[in-house]
Amino acid sequence: MVTQASQAGCPCGSGDSLTDCCGRYHQGAPAPCAQSLMRSRYSAYVTGNIDYLVATTLPAQQAKLDVESIRVWSLQSTWLGLEVEHSELLGGQPEHARVTFVARWHDEAGEHSHRERSAFVQNQGRWYFIDPTVGLQAGRNDPCPCVSGQKFKKCCAGYI
Repeated sequence: MVTQASQAGCPCGSGDSLTDCCGRYHQGAPAPCAQSLMRSRYSAYVTGNIDYLVATTLPAQQAKLDVESIRVWSLQSTWLGLEVEHSELLGGQPEHARVTFVARWHDEAGEHSHRERSAFVQNQGRWYFIDPTVGLQAGRNDPCPCVSGQKFKKCCAGYI
């Protein structure tokens, strides 16, 4: 069943419908790049898809997320737009990337904008957001929490 919301423009600003853009990632298809994942995460905030936000965060961080705060922020905000400023593939094994963006929203305190340079890692064909608000409990010589098989210092530590 195609709904009016799924035919509407995708919240990420691509110009495509939600179904043809971020909706396919929300339904389980892997995002092909870090920028697509970041855009789909913004769309998930707009649509209240909290499960997707959790699932696309680095698995080692998921249990430590404040899911209720994420839910409240998502549902009590009016999302005003997303601007992607820069996206760069950083290489490495596993692949890492950074995406710089500005998200805008309105809530009971007024209008806000947030500029962020987010880090992402690819693991087993899927991209994950490395949440800077959730510490990675790893020493420099410990195995990396992204389960790459490398030491933390040789993997994700250099990108967060």
